[in-house]
Amino acid sequence: MADNGGVVVAKLLYNSTTCFLKVPDFEIEKGYLVVIETENGPEVASISGITFSLPEDAEIGKVIRVCTDEELAKIKENEKREEEAFWITLEKIKKHNLDMKLVNVHFFLDDNKIIFNFTADERVDFRELVKDLASVFKKRIELRQIGARDEAKIVKGFGICGRDFCCNTIKNELKPVTIKMAKDQNLTLNSSKISGACGRLLCCLAYEHEVYCEVKRRLPQEGSVIVYNGKKVTLTEINILRKVVTLRTADNIYVQIPLAELPNSKEEKEEEEEEELAGKKK
Repeated sequence: MADNGGVVVAKLLYNSTTCFLKVPDFEIEKGYLVVIETENGPEVASISGITFSLPEDAEIGKVIRVCTDEELAKIKENEKREEEAFWITLEKIKKHNLDMKLVNVHFFLDDNKIIFNFTADERVDFRELVKDLASVFKKRIELRQIGARDEAKIVKGFGICGRDFCCNTIKNELKPVTIKMAKDQNLTLNSSKISGACGRLLCCLAYEHEVYCEVKRRLPQEGSVIVYNGKKVTLTEINILRKVVTLRTADNIYVQIPLAELPNSKEEKEEEEEEELAGKKK
């Protein structure tokens, strides 16, 4: 992977966090497992590729080396330890009667610490649980409360579209998705239809929102009265995907017409005003 002024993009194996790394002076390729520097010490990440566009305030880390055979074996060993630790921790949570959902357990590569990611509706007092876990595992313990989207990012899975979860495969930063985005796209505000497996609004609502807003900016607003075929009608719905609009006549008859036939769009009106102004100047 040549250094052409770009930055290496990689994902930590245990939580799919995106990392940006300086191109090393040794050969790496997409899919390579490498050891990188993190705030928790050396960790294993998978190379995704290279980028020339960085998010604001992105921190550039370092690729230490390509994973050795010993480190690959250590990863496999840790996976077994993590599975055992997961079930032990569930029992401890039950023992302390804590209202929390354990998401995953991770043993760091240098064995300096174990992290336990969990979700909960409210803040959890887990001090006694930490003491209990420390006495069992004899290591530094960190319990971290994460959000629903972060849980989906770690657990992984498939969305209703049949593709991998966006938060795991596409998005670097989990930006807010609002109900207004669904409204702007004329979607049925049924939570089961516009929510992902995490229970939050679908990430994909944000992808096309800007396009919907730009198209609608050039069109009359829904609910406005326009003239079509010499008659006044009410514009009740704009379906951008199907490229049709629904009109309601004075007799309460609904008619669908192609979007291209919609008269008096804002863009056309602006052009007409410019032509009229230019004619007056002449």
